[in-house]
Amino acid sequence: MNKQTPLSSRRNLLRLAACSTVAMLAPPVFAASRQPDMRGSIDAVKYKEAPDPGDRRSSSLQKMIDDASAENVPVFLPPGVYRVSNLTLPENTRITGVPGASRIVYTGDGRLFTAVDVKRIELSNIVIDGQNRWLGDDTSALVQFTGIDEVVIDNCEISGSRKHALQLERCGGRIERSRISGAAQSGLYAVESSGLSVTGNEVFDCGNGGILIHRWKKAADDSIVSGNRIYRIGATEGGTGQNGNGINLFRADNVMVSNNHVSDCAFTAIRANSASDVQITGNQCRRSGETAIYVEFEFEGAVVANNMIDGAANGISIANFDKGGRLASVTGNVVRNLKLDGPYKPDVSFGIGIAAEADTLVSNNIIEGAPRWGMQLGWGPYMRDLVVTGNVVRKAPVGCAVSVVDGAGTAVITDNVFQDMAEGAVVGFAWNKKMSGELADGAGGYAHLTVERNRVS
Repeated sequence: MNKQTPLSSRRNLLRLAACSTVAMLAPPVFAASRQPDMRGSIDAVKYKEAPDPGDRRSSSLQKMIDDASAENVPVFLPPGVYRVSNLTLPENTRITGVPGASRIVYTGDGRLFTAVDVKRIELSNIVIDGQNRWLGDDTSALVQFTGIDEVVIDNCEISGSRKHALQLERCGGRIERSRISGAAQSGLYAVESSGLSVTGNEVFDCGNGGILIHRWKKAADDSIVSGNRIYRIGATEGGTGQNGNGINLFRADNVMVSNNHVSDCAFTAIRANSASDVQITGNQCRRSGETAIYVEFEFEGAVVANNMIDGAANGISIANFDKGGRLASVTGNVVRNLKLDGPYKPDVSFGIGIAAEADTLVSNNIIEGAPRWGMQLGWGPYMRDLVVTGNVVRKAPVGCAVSVVDGAGTAVITDNVFQDMAEGAVVGFAWNKKMSGELADGAGGYAHLTVERNRVS
């Protein structure tokens, strides 16, 4: 004999209530098909008529989400269009659907999804369409989560936001296998994260940024940004690097950026501003409008290794010793096909392969086709303890421009290969002014330089 417990009776009543309250949510009738068996889920089942107009649709979906959260079961959305707004996601919200077919469409009434100070939120296999509709003044993104211990967004599509597509503040978790596009601001804006993973996503056609990992105050962030494809990122709000970056780290320490494919960004493919102990490895950076990989301002510790850079105004820049930027390893990168034109004027020395200023190893890189300088070592007095060895530089007017002004620190330039240098392989400069002849075979009287065993052809 099958006895029904009070708990199972309560669950059955909740399922019956969900079916009756969400009738107006269901999309118009579609061809009969067998739906996946979401065992234990609350299901927005098929109905024969289109939903009634008005906010009843949002309130009904909200009730279904609340009921599922209370029972700690997922909400399953069959294929169709669900036109809603102003939804608040409670603890243990799990919404899933049929990839590409279950569409949540924002109706433009202020906000779409928000969640604040809960442990877990999960969205999977759904399309979220903002339709470029107005978002309220107190809303920064189409999907906005704050203080969530674990956010999981998997195999979703998020498009058409008038602001950020997805904003996470004080969140951990993972964003993976999703497509984010058409945001007026950035695809993902994550601030004050706690071990966030952003992997295997496609982010494109965003107005001011792709993936942003930021902090209000400089501290460990521990995020991982890996295996993403990011392209066509604009800088509609202008500036000199605040916007237009495929991946942008700001004050976020201990972040790994690896194996991403980043192309056609108005400024930088990967930009780390005041971010210490950052690793930027194995990325493909194509057609960057300014510097392809930028490590700048108040940072200590950076590894930039094994990246492929093709087409940019500058290749790699390790900069701002005047602001405390120091300590980096730049190894095994390929930099080629650079250009003299940048996204702003006046010209601030575009056309440079690799630039470094302080406490940095530049080793075993290949630079070809830098129309200004293959390498730039120091800027005026801002140079200290540089080791430049084992690099191959081809087809540049100057192979290595090194600072020789009073106050510049030491640089060791050894065992490099320079080919097709129109104006010199190793040349001393005072800022932009050429100060020496060829130094490739010796320091030429500059006591702070060690230059030897370079091959010029």
